[in-house]
This record gives sequence, structure tokens and C-alpha cells, in this order.
Amino acid sequence: MTTSSTPLQQVDDAIDAVLAAHPAATTPDAELRGARYDAGLAWVHFPVGFGGLGLRPDLNRHIERRFREAGGKPADPTSFFMQLAGPTIVTHGSDEQKQRFLRPMFTGEEKWCQLFSEPGAGSDFAGLATRAVRDGDEWIVNGQKVWNTLAHLADYGMLVTRSNPDLPKHKGMTYFAVDMRSPGLEVRPLRQITGEAEFNEVYLTDVRIPDANRIGAEGEGWRASLTTLMNERSAIGGGSASGGGTPRRGGAANDAVAAWNRLPESERTGARRDELMKLWVRGEVGRLTNLRAAEKARAGNPGPEMSVAKLEFAEFNKRLYNFCIDLMGMDGQIGYDYTFRRPTELDATGANKGFQYAFLRVRANSIEGGTSEVLRNILGEQVLGLPGEPRVDKDLPWVQVPRS
Repeated sequence: MTTSSTPLQQVDDAIDAVLAAHPAATTPDAELRGARYDAGLAWVHFPVGFGGLGLRPDLNRHIERRFREAGGKPADPTSFFMQLAGPTIVTHGSDEQKQRFLRPMFTGEEKWCQLFSEPGAGSDFAGLATRAVRDGDEWIVNGQKVWNTLAHLADYGMLVTRSNPDLPKHKGMTYFAVDMRSPGLEVRPLRQITGEAEFNEVYLTDVRIPDANRIGAEGEGWRASLTTLMNERSAIGGGSASGGGTPRRGGAANDAVAAWNRLPESERTGARRDELMKLWVRGEVGRLTNLRAAEKARAGNPGPEMSVAKLEFAEFNKRLYNFCIDLMGMDGQIGYDYTFRRPTELDATGANKGFQYAFLRVRANSIEGGTSEVLRNILGEQVLGLPGEPRVDKDLPWVQVPRS
């Protein structure tokens, strides 16, 4: 009598078959990733035929480890947004959209960015004003987006618009995949405190988007956006923004350990040692919590609980690199290049560029992917069940909501 294979065995068999036909160390990266997609080893929890096998999402870590051990390359750092766009399209998109977008997204042949925040609607995302008007089989879009990470490198953008201003703000929104080279779409750099222009602002002037690129139903943009946002917080909080996190005990706090080891013995005070141990324990708790969450994960999109990981990631990083700069003394004030530049990769902490850079870059962690203040509201209301904050404009038509 034969027994069916376990999910892990099913995955290992698929990996073995891909590696036999496409040796990881010698196969071009895009070709290898394409073979992975075709075998269901891109997003293993996605449906069969769309880069997955319909299995538990925690098996993705096992797949990544096997391919890396075989000589495969890590994901291109600019491909971070496939972790947001992929789940959104597979959840809300049509089969035609899944066929069109998912494979080149995973291979890296088409890069994505996120076009959500606006100058007048940052934390109040549902207050956005970028207007989409239907014109036959197309939509004409006008508006401005801001804080668009790596938009200067993107082929497509996840765009949310106001399609019906007469409905309450959460109901009149529509979500699109927009070609970033469309006529009327302009990307301008935003210089940051680091000297880089990783962020951008995007202007849309009579940009025409085919209705075939509408993700989800007209007016259902809020629902599709929540899928994107939940996966963004999961990716950032889980360490994926920096390449999958670190397997070391203590997590990112090992950066502080490295700074400590370079200190002269006379400067290793008891107070500093206590702070170092607090950071190490906090980093280890965060690392283990993320591993446990991944092991318990099943199919579907992350829930509001991942806001905990994202909130902790942001607040921990600021405290960590404050400490590292303090340990460096006056050396922490020099040796940094503020020259204007447009980066070609995403690194949410930038520790590999030096502690001076990381100290500046992590200021953004408590803004990007949802501000710490917004995440505390989400946790209070949706996780802890506390009373919600008063929202006097919730049921008003968007056009009647006062704006500054």
C-alpha cells in the first residue's frame, strides 16, 4: 500500500526536479526563477498554475534555503514589492492578470513599486484624491503620489485612485496596475536625510490605464489595498525587506555587539553593557517571534497581528542604531558621504552601508509601511478589541469631507 507524500516531500521532489534540469550555480538567475515559478516554487501557497502548489506558506523559507544552498542567488533587492503586488494580484486579480503579471514579477524581468500615499493623504490613506474617470475601455487618471520607493526603477506600479467622490472615502476607491512608462506619468526624486533619493514623487496627468489593468472590482480598491498593506507590514516586520532577515541569535542586535567589540576596555561601562544586553534580548525575542509566526502560518494573507512585528521593527531599529552611534563617540559624526544619488536597491536599515547611514535611514522605519501611530491604533482596535477612535467622516461622501 502506498501513502501520499507529505507537503515537505512534495516540495523537495519539485526542487530536485528543477535543480536537475537547471543547476543553480550555472543557470542564469531569471531562467532559474522562471523554472521555479513553473514548478510552483515561487509562492508555494499560491494556487497551482500561478507559481504555487497550494501548500503552507512557511515552506517558502525551506525552498529559499534549498536553492541558496545549491548556489542560487538571493532575490534582487529591488524585487521587494513583488511580496506586496504578488499576493494582491493573486487575491483580487483575474486569471488573465495572474497569467500576465506574476511570472515576470517573480523572475525580476518586471519590477514594481507602490503608489499609495499622497501629500494630503498620508496616514489617512482612504482620504486620497488622485482621480480616475472611466472613458470607455480606459480610465483617465490625474493626481500626485509621494514617498514612492524605487519608483524610478519600476516597470509597473500599484496605484489606488478615487473613482467615485460621492461615496464615503473607503468605498469610492479603485486599484490599478499602471505602466510606469505611460504618457503623462512623471517620476521625480525626493532627496532624503541620507543624501539618497530612494523615495520619489509621481505625477499623473491624463494618464490612460486600460480597464484590463484594474485589480478587483470598481470601487473595491480599499479591500485590495488592505491586502497590499498587510503583506507590506509582514514583509518589513518579518525582516524580508533586508533579504529575509538574519538567522543569527540576537538578530540585528549583533550590529551593536560588533560595535561593542571594537570599544576599548576602558569604555565598556556597566551601564553600556546593560543596554547592550537589553537590545540583544529584544532582538532575539523579535527573531524568534517572527520564526514562530512563519511556522504557524497557513494559506491566505497576513492579519493585523503582523502590525506587531512591523511596529517593533521600527522602534527597535531606532534604539539600536542610536546605541551604535553612541558607542562610536565622535567617530559616529564623520565619515559619511551625503552626495546626492539614486539607489538601485532597497535596504530598510542600511547597516551594510555603515552605522552612520543606518542611524539616518531607520528614521523612515516608523513611517513607511504604516506609521507607528497608525499601527498602535490597528493593534488596539483589531487585536486587543479596544474602542475605536472617533471617526466623524466615516459615512460622509468623500466630496463633503473637509480638507486643508
